[in-house]
Amino acid sequence: EVQLVESGGGLVQAGGSLRLSCTFSGMGSDDYTIGWFREVPGKEREGISCTSRNDRSKWYADSVKGRFTISRDNAKNVIYLEMKTLKPEDTAVYYCAADFQGAYGSSWLSAFMDYWGKGTLVTVSS
Repeated sequence: EVQLVESGGGLVQAGGSLRLSCTFSGMGSDDYTIGWFREVPGKEREGISCTSRNDRSKWYADSVKGRFTISRDNAKNVIYLEMKTLKPEDTAVYYCAADFQGAYGSSWLSAFMDYWGKGTLVTVSS
């Protein structure tokens, strides 16, 4: 069974950095797109980044482009989200997700995801 487990969340000051990790298992040779969403209370879960199986195609939401970097290591079964120049508005629960159909870019929507992690909280203080 496919499983995703996030780690690395915590409290950081504005302007600081964090690295989130998502370990994945159970996918075998299936070509899942894997990436990240975030959610704050009262707002829709927002797709922020994803990467293809070969890690050559990467997408970022405008809100994080230039500050966040996604990478994927299939040998280690881990994807990362390097977050830099963090802002208070980045505060959210961050979720790792996977889509069997290869959702990407504008199609990186929560409704299309097949699997989810349980989330890790990132809090950015001012």
